Amino acid sequence: MTTSMQAPAPTPDASPTGGARGRTALAALAGLLAAAVALGVAELIAGVVGVASSPVIAVGDAAITLTPEPVKAFAIRTFGENDKIALVVGTLVIIAVYALVVGVVGLRNRRLGALGIALFGLVGAVAAVTRPAGGPLDMLPSLLGAGGGVLALFALLAPLAVAPRTVASPSGVAPSEGEAAHADQRVVERLREVLGSGDRKGAALDRRRFFLTSGVAIGAAAVTGGGGRLLQRRFDIAGDRAALDLPTPTSRAAALPAGADLAADVDGLTPLFTDNREFYRVDTAISVPRIRPADYRLEMAGMFDSPRSYTLAELFERDDIIERDITLTCVSNEVGGGLAGTARWIGVPLGALLEENGIRSGSDQLLCRSEDGMTIGAPTRNALEVEDAMLAFGMNGEPLPVEHGFPVRMLIPGLYGYVSACKWLVRIEATTFDAVDAYWTERDWAAEGPIKIASRIDTPAPLREFPAGRRAIAGVAWAQTRGIAKVEVRVDEEDWAEAELSPEVDADLWRQWVLPYDFPAGRHSITVRATGADGEVQTEDRAAPFPAGSSGWHSIQVVAG
Repeated sequence: MTTSMQAPAPTPDASPTGGARGRTALAALAGLLAAAVALGVAELIAGVVGVASSPVIAVGDAAITLTPEPVKAFAIRTFGENDKIALVVGTLVIIAVYALVVGVVGLRNRRLGALGIALFGLVGAVAAVTRPAGGPLDMLPSLLGAGGGVLALFALLAPLAVAPRTVASPSGVAPSEGEAAHADQRVVERLREVLGSGDRKGAALDRRRFFLTSGVAIGAAAVTGGGGRLLQRRFDIAGDRAALDLPTPTSRAAALPAGADLAADVDGLTPLFTDNREFYRVDTAISVPRIRPADYRLEMAGMFDSPRSYTLAELFERDDIIERDITLTCVSNEVGGGLAGTARWIGVPLGALLEENGIRSGSDQLLCRSEDGMTIGAPTRNALEVEDAMLAFGMNGEPLPVEHGFPVRMLIPGLYGYVSACKWLVRIEATTFDAVDAYWTERDWAAEGPIKIASRIDTPAPLREFPAGRRAIAGVAWAQTRGIAKVEVRVDEEDWAEAELSPEVDADLWRQWVLPYDFPAGRHSITVRATGADGEVQTEDRAAPFPAGSSGWHSIQVVAG
């Protein structure tokens, strides 16, 4: 008579066994490290394909495109020119949180974990390939990065769920076929219980192996990510830009009279010209386009009788190169904000370029396209009629900085940048506003964007205490193409007092203003308003930047001690 034997219970591996919380924490760490490997591999491939194909940049660019305008305005208002850094950091934080969840899910179900990383790669690939300037190869960094992340996740999770081993039959004799089947069934059931439970007490946790694998993952992420960054340096054009000699303008900017810059005598007053490193930058490019001068071409298309294209050398060789002092203003600038600046620009007259290509009278919009696919819609009338409108390639005596549109950008004084200042310009299509909407007009910003008259108090600084007595109140005012005729200041409820203006140089250049004032001790309110050369008085009515630029008097509170 054969006696039935009960299948032995599985015993854990001799290595230490972790509790539920410890195992879950390590799984979350595994997900984070797998994401780091995925990003590292992606950066390495992006070093071959192109910087903008990096999933972090591609997803960040897509986020900018999809973000509602009020949220964008909040970001610019809150972070200023650091809004892109904030976006990248935010993207990385979201990826990190997502990776932690993927790690925990992957511990319970490897397929779901792999699917989570694959989904991450798919999002990056779609974001990269659907960019306006995207191509099929741009999806490779995200897809290959996701593949590396899946392999890393599997390797990292393996030590956290080692299958239990069964004990051999104590008799040393092979069990019968029925006994073996019964034992196998019990093992399978126990294994399912272990892998499906929250504490997994029956599965061995090989911490040593996990941390060794983690070290390898960290090294792989560092090597691939660092290698990718090194490879991406081959796209750098700093040397090409530095070797470029600007042509000599045939028409110079107006000479500055003596004492033109009042900032030399007034602490805290904005200088007449803004240093390139301090010039404001507002655009949608997380990774700025890098165009080598030898590769540059500007294409004219659309409603022209004889459209052609231009190399940078051909633009440099023209005999109508101009130099002008122009103040630029961003439509996102709040009342009293700092998104305005002045530079001495060198370039080609835009109107002359359009006319020599035979622009047709039916065109009322120039659809300007950047190297990264951004579109800016400029009114054709302004491009033809505004004397200082230009295609600029020089800024304050040097080639355009890469962040400001190198090698060529458009400038039309009197219009906000979102309808006139296309950076990294590679194409001008003569068309109509009815035929096509540019990027910003698709998002309900005003189509033409004329700059509103504005004034700003630079000093004294708001809400800061200073000694009572005589002190300069000073700032800047601008009304491009019209010029500033008068600036008035009101302290508390006193009458308006006219400020001293810096010498008038050009209607496109802002003017500094100064008003000495004797401050008695106490809290005071200071308000400023400007009057344009055409007689228009700056409106008191407040308006937010969206959709056509802010308006209202700038007012601050100060304390005299």
